[in-house]
Amino acid sequence: MTEQTAEQVREKVDTVYRLESRRILATLIRLLGDFELAEDALHDAFRAALEQWPKEGLPANPRAWLVSAGRFKAIDAKRRLARFDTSQAAVAEQIEAQASDAGTFDDETIEDDRLRLIFTCCHPALLPEARVALTLRELCGLTTEEIGRAFLTVPSTLAQRIVRAKAKIRDARIPYQVPSPGELPDRLDTVLQVIYLVFNEGYSASSGDSLTRSDLSGEAIRLGRLLAELLPEPEVIGLLALMLLQESRRNARTSRTGDLILLEDQDRSLWNRDLIAEGKALVAKALASRRFGPYTLQAAIASVHADATDVAATDWAQVAGLYEVLMRVEPSPVVELNRAVAVAMRDGPDAGLALIDAILARGDLTDYHLAHAARADLCRRLGKADDARTSYEMALTLVSQEPERRFLERRLAALN
Repeated sequence: MTEQTAEQVREKVDTVYRLESRRILATLIRLLGDFELAEDALHDAFRAALEQWPKEGLPANPRAWLVSAGRFKAIDAKRRLARFDTSQAAVAEQIEAQASDAGTFDDETIEDDRLRLIFTCCHPALLPEARVALTLRELCGLTTEEIGRAFLTVPSTLAQRIVRAKAKIRDARIPYQVPSPGELPDRLDTVLQVIYLVFNEGYSASSGDSLTRSDLSGEAIRLGRLLAELLPEPEVIGLLALMLLQESRRNARTSRTGDLILLEDQDRSLWNRDLIAEGKALVAKALASRRFGPYTLQAAIASVHADATDVAATDWAQVAGLYEVLMRVEPSPVVELNRAVAVAMRDGPDAGLALIDAILARGDLTDYHLAHAARADLCRRLGKADDARTSYEMALTLVSQEPERRFLERRLAALN
């Protein structure tokens, strides 16, 4: 194989790792029955690919090749350990038996493995914060730093939570399977929370140079579809609708240079009408059940935006009303902030500013850059340049995403 072709193979390996590694890991966990062993096997498989693919050529199914390689690498590693530690011989035999009994690892089975993994990571035996952290790390591949930013937690603390969660799964012999129908409802809330957190990290990255990460939002939508097929409860359908309606705006949210474009300035001809149509149909289905919750209400709000040809044509009274219902169903300062912005559009910036000031005055959202950015925008619209400048500067001290930083800097420069 030529040097150029070998380089192409290495690029292919990198691409497969980026796109497929979490699927492969999920299957290896099923086959091997152990998180740590599966992670080692994953890395061994990709090392083998870097060594063998340049010589032998690309396999017809790289994903299945890597799963098979990782499985045998793990079994071989345990056999080698058994030469020096007789206690490992039984472990090796057990792993080999588990892997043999675990069924196939074709494309369809590999896809289902991620759904099994998310329910394992969200098992009620684990602490709530550990469920979320473990799922984001193992299923979606987020680093502890990325998860830490989302939860305002230092990475070392999150790493300890993840290690303890894996030990709990191992020691308590938590099964790697989708729960029975009777168990599903109790397990659902945490799973929905995790899926939406994954989507949000992809739709609006918590930090970095890029506003979005389409791989993560796409992964969350795929998981949402699988869950909706498995358990078509109203809130599952509502969450899928919400993700589809938000995802429909992706192409209009950034400029060609990667800068943020606000909802009011977006070219709505770029919105994906197929995703909107699917999302709106799901919203209607969830609302018709009369058993909906916060995800369906947020989807209904997104549906109102999708109906409007521009920001002026938006039914802001309906948006504000839906936020008021959402406040009763799931009260939070962030929901209250979003309601304040909708009230500002319905009743004028003075009304919205009073609500935001009340939120900040009681100490809520003082470390949330979007609260200060929203206040700055309302002050700007009211001609209160000094107040706007102060709030923009405060938002800039808190923001960690570069496109948002550039946007705030432009707004502040315009004031100056």
